[in-house]
Amino acid sequence: MAGRQRQSRRRAAGRVLLPALLLGLCCRAAAERIRYAIPEELGRGSLVGPLARDLGLSPAELPARKLRVATAAERQLKYFSVSAGSGELYVSERLDREEMCGEAASCSVSFEALVQNPLNVFHVEVAIQDVNDNSPVFSKAALDLEIGEWIPPGARFPLEMAEDADVGSNSLLTYQLTSHPSFTLAMIEGPDGSKQPELVLESALDREKQSSFQLVLTAVDGGDPPRSGTAQLCINVTDANDNAPVFAQDRYRASLREDAPPGSTVLHVSASDADAGTNARITYGFGKTPAKVLQKFVVDAESGTVTLQEALDFEETRGYTLLVEAKDGGGLVAHCKVEVEVLDVNDNAPEITVLSVSSPVAEDAPVGTVVALLNVIDRDAGENGQVSCELSGEAPLSLVASSSGGSYKVVTASALDREQAAEHRVTVVARDRGIPALSGRAALVLEVSDVNDNAPVFEEAAYSAYVAENNAAGAPVLRVRARDADAGANGRVSYWLAGGSAGAAPYVSVEARSGAVYAQRSFDYEQCREFAVAVRAQDGGAPARSSTATVRVFVLDRNDNAPRVLWPAAGAGAAGPAPFEVVPRSAEAGYLVAKVVAVDADAGRNAWLSYELVQAPEPALFRVGLHSGEVRTARAVSERDAAKQRLVAVVKDHGQPALSATATLHVVLAESLQEALPELSERAAGADSPAELQFYLVLALALLSALFLLSVALAVLARLRRAGPPAVLRCLGAQRFSVAGAAFPADFCEGTLPYSYNLCVAPGRAVAEAAWLPPPPPLPSLAAEELLGGEPCGKRSPSSSAGAGEPPAEPDAPQVCEPARSRSSPSAGRSRRASRPGFSAAAGHGERSSGCPGGKERAGDPPCSASSQAAAALPALPKAARSASPQGFSRRPSFE
Repeated sequence: MAGRQRQSRRRAAGRVLLPALLLGLCCRAAAERIRYAIPEELGRGSLVGPLARDLGLSPAELPARKLRVATAAERQLKYFSVSAGSGELYVSERLDREEMCGEAASCSVSFEALVQNPLNVFHVEVAIQDVNDNSPVFSKAALDLEIGEWIPPGARFPLEMAEDADVGSNSLLTYQLTSHPSFTLAMIEGPDGSKQPELVLESALDREKQSSFQLVLTAVDGGDPPRSGTAQLCINVTDANDNAPVFAQDRYRASLREDAPPGSTVLHVSASDADAGTNARITYGFGKTPAKVLQKFVVDAESGTVTLQEALDFEETRGYTLLVEAKDGGGLVAHCKVEVEVLDVNDNAPEITVLSVSSPVAEDAPVGTVVALLNVIDRDAGENGQVSCELSGEAPLSLVASSSGGSYKVVTASALDREQAAEHRVTVVARDRGIPALSGRAALVLEVSDVNDNAPVFEEAAYSAYVAENNAAGAPVLRVRARDADAGANGRVSYWLAGGSAGAAPYVSVEARSGAVYAQRSFDYEQCREFAVAVRAQDGGAPARSSTATVRVFVLDRNDNAPRVLWPAAGAGAAGPAPFEVVPRSAEAGYLVAKVVAVDADAGRNAWLSYELVQAPEPALFRVGLHSGEVRTARAVSERDAAKQRLVAVVKDHGQPALSATATLHVVLAESLQEALPELSERAAGADSPAELQFYLVLALALLSALFLLSVALAVLARLRRAGPPAVLRCLGAQRFSVAGAAFPADFCEGTLPYSYNLCVAPGRAVAEAAWLPPPPPLPSLAAEELLGGEPCGKRSPSSSAGAGEPPAEPDAPQVCEPARSRSSPSAGRSRRASRPGFSAAAGHGERSSGCPGGKERAGDPPCSASSQAAAALPALPKAARSASPQGFSRRPSFE
């Protein structure tokens, strides 16, 4: 008998296995999902399906693609394996559907199939089909039933139901009862399709004839071949108890949270009995109930209270069905069903499994590159099991959910930059929607490999270096430094000269590895004060990247040039008569005698000049301005002072050490040129020949005659103008005349002039001192500026204020326009007054006499001056001999 049953089971398994295998081979899932169906109880090594072929992989691709299976639930992964050579899916362990899924209507195992190069994931689902491998089983081998003899025919008595661990048609049960004239078996179908067996009393019982009956109850399932189980039904006939207990409800329902503590009350059941006495005394208990349910619940026999005695787990069992019976004292029993629904509680955090990570990733990887695969599951249900994932941390990564829930791809969301971050650490956070929400975390580390995408960057866009002149060749100038954010050879920087200002390349060189710039030659501040070169920095990448910085070198001055005196010119006595200054004996203290003009080719403090009087016949008579170089009288000139004075001034710069030069100045003390002529004649006696002296005398006589005729003409014109002269003749009274051919000395710009003066000299040769004759008495004095053609200023210019130490001009004296001031001159505002022979001492201070007849001007008349008469007579004179001074700064008057 047992052998026939095993053979029938093998034939049944074969009949079920063949369609299942054919279904698995022909079943191709949609994109990223493969489904197979196999029967349970397959042995180890049984073929599930050609997984590689269903994934579109050829046998040649399998070694490179590395097909394997993976899942977050390791207990499911043990059931299947994939062949590395053929790519076929096999069973690794015997499958028992009842053990894996229990009473669930459907049972399946899900896992992921991973392939590499490129990385991808496919979801595989294997459905486990039920096989009729379990027979119906009664909880007791013998069922006891008591029936009162007073019970009329037609009464029904519910019998215990058998249990079958199979599902579907394999678990559908039918019942059979041994034949007996007093009893038949009836089937009551419940709402869920189950069939409840009931014993039907066909004829009245008589305890005195037969007090008990022995029947066999057989349960048969719907499998092919069917399986069956039996129980012995023992019927005892009792005395009359004609009312059985009745429950208030045939079906009770209750809900209980899975976190309810043991001892919690589930519900109360209640039954009533119309009998009295012991026949009405009801006790409660569980009827036919599975053992695992009896472990969870207990019912109080007296009160009917159902209590929880063991913790629940929604993930294990989502609901329980309890059969509660009520028995009276006479042995009558009533049954009711209690359905307990287990409510889910968010007690399971999401679980994250990192399936694969691709690291390192090149920083030029395109956006959207897959760097990791994840799988996330939550064992809770409903909103408690709905999971959302996100990345925590500053990283250019993002999560992309797969088409099937639970799988995610980590992809690059933006361009990577190794220089900003060589490594990205992020945390994948999976959070469910429960209250309170639970979360799971998994750390990901992504390394970024370098690409030469950064050019060297100089620490400064432009460098400045300061080098003192007369430096040694090969002396360091400065060091440039460029940094490259790349790594390795991509960040190794070398330097070279890329160009510069004209002629700057031979001056410096740069060391390729360190960026040090060295001088190639000695610098000269007076020849080159600054130059610029371009330095290029290039990395060792392929292709190489480079950048350029400008290096500007400033040459610092050293005190290697002594001051040079421009006025009075040195050595003028050798080439001709030495220049001199005429100082009236009526001069007061502070009278401007002359100005020593010097320049220094150096710069800065090396060109700051100071003046000092080192030699003078009368040391107390003259003083020189420390910074201005102006020679002034220190006191009033007295009659006791010698007529001829020779002054020697020294000019020093402020360098270390200081350099100096000397200037010699000749001064004649006389009220007018006539008084100075004897002194001048004595000086020129040894220098001028008699013929030259005679020429000068004739020239002076002609000049005096011309001046006399001019004075007469001006007097006549003045009388005519008072009588109403025409407008054409009025312009003759204006003081606008010029001396032709005024010349200016060279503009010395290579050094620092403390003061700037406009020195005007005539281009013709100066007349010797001995050739001048005393001028006529009415000849007025005239300012040098007016004589050279300058326009008189109507009012004092803001820049014409008298400097410190200079006596102010008289309020009535007309002011002349001043020359431009030097920026470094502290007394540039002082006007330079010409002190020439033939002019009064008052002219040296900016004053001039009226020149009008009688020494007064009449109201309404234009200003008149004897100077204008003299100027009108000047063109009639012959040209004088040119001055022998090399610089043209002779103080002798020379006109054409």
